[in-house]
Amino acid sequence: MSLLAHPAEDPADSRTHLLNHRTADRYRAAVTDSVTRLSDRFATTERPFTGVSVDELAPAVAAVDLDTPLHDPAAALDELERLYLRDAVYFHHPRYLAHLNCPVVIPALVGEAVLSAVNSSLDTWDQSAGGTLIERRLVDWTTDRIGLGPAADGIFTSGGSQSNLQAMLLARDETCHRELTRGDADDAESADAHRAALLPRLRILTSAASHFSIRKSATLLGLGADAVIAVPTDDSKRMRADALAAELERCRREGLIPMAIVATAGTTDFGSLDPLPEIADLAARHGAWMHVDAAYGCGLLVSRRRALLTGIERADSVTVDYHKSFFQPVSSSAVLVRDRATLRHVTYHADYLNPRRMVEQRIPNQVDKSLQTTRRFDALKLWLTLRTMGAEAIGELFDEVIDRAADAWRLLHDDPCFEVVVEPRLSTLVFRYLPGGTQDPELTDRVNLHAREALFASGDAIVAGTTVDGRHYLKFTLLNPETTLDDIAAVLDLIAEHAGRHLAEQPGADRPAPALSAR
Repeated sequence: MSLLAHPAEDPADSRTHLLNHRTADRYRAAVTDSVTRLSDRFATTERPFTGVSVDELAPAVAAVDLDTPLHDPAAALDELERLYLRDAVYFHHPRYLAHLNCPVVIPALVGEAVLSAVNSSLDTWDQSAGGTLIERRLVDWTTDRIGLGPAADGIFTSGGSQSNLQAMLLARDETCHRELTRGDADDAESADAHRAALLPRLRILTSAASHFSIRKSATLLGLGADAVIAVPTDDSKRMRADALAAELERCRREGLIPMAIVATAGTTDFGSLDPLPEIADLAARHGAWMHVDAAYGCGLLVSRRRALLTGIERADSVTVDYHKSFFQPVSSSAVLVRDRATLRHVTYHADYLNPRRMVEQRIPNQVDKSLQTTRRFDALKLWLTLRTMGAEAIGELFDEVIDRAADAWRLLHDDPCFEVVVEPRLSTLVFRYLPGGTQDPELTDRVNLHAREALFASGDAIVAGTTVDGRHYLKFTLLNPETTLDDIAAVLDLIAEHAGRHLAEQPGADRPAPALSAR
């Protein structure tokens, strides 16, 4: 019998699995066992991935009979080891270099354990009490760091995509309210008609390198993807202020309404930072809502490089993803606004949840500001991180990965086997392997695609991929301070090795496999 099973209890008794005063010991034993297993796994993981394929793993998952329980937490964890933990992608490994996934700090994991067990829901005060106040305090702390002013407010969300969606909803409704106020709609029916006529004229202007969630948000909000104007970027993949000015002028000539200008502080592919002061000037001049998507770059708020975000304080709304550059577990994100009054556009009252009288009674219900109703106490993870480590320690971690990216750029720039697109401002590098002796762009694409897939299948390292001007490139996203320059050099050698093997296998290949690198 498992040590977690209690002889005096019937394991099939469903109430023995409820967490309460009678099962506290059982809870302690189960959690202790799971943490012990996980700590052993972290201590012994040698690669970020095993290389398991979908075809290999799917049958094992499909074979599980979910209608036949194991009645033993230890047995369930044994099964989970085979189905998930053994083959999981481990972001804490220094050769995981792919997406915007960070290793997480231990104080945040303590917070995750607490919030999951207590299971507060932060939609209303009577479901969370102190949790509501802690989240509000963190929102105030973040808006103070940004510099949004005394009327600022915000709400935690599930991630950057939801934060961007809410920001675009607020921009749409603020724009419509402004335009209706200027018009002659004097009753609800004419106001609805006026609003319906306005929507096709609304436009969102954003960098060609911005996150796809902006276009997705436009579709979800009834504007359509064509409402998003992609503004060209410069050689550093930053939005061109002159091109933005030209597009705004074109909107004016064509009777279109610039609903929002979305600047990006840390693009997903390049880590580029749009020129925020110039964009803020243009937004003010044209009466457009300015949103800054700082999902990636928000770590600069606690960094020695804080000046890179100059101009963000002029935004009407800001997206931050703490689960990127604050080293928090997913989910931990927020949307912040300069004027709390704009959050009224997501406020709805239900007598069974947040009746209007609670506003008069000054009872703080977070659902009044959120697209979600039931919502986890994700803010607790950041709270315990700040109370344990402090903001400066978080900033030091983010600065480390930015420094490492600069070193890696020099490594790539000086190696004739590779081409790197732009010098990084944050911690992302887009590059590709260059097959020696060929100018065939299709072959170069195939070689880089193969190198990434072969590397993933080996499990030795994981890198991401993207396209630049229609051509395939590889991408390092560095968010692990434990990743060394030696790790990066080793991964580059693995890429060159896989690329070389693929070249040697090409029909009619008469060239030898190229050298690993010039290093």
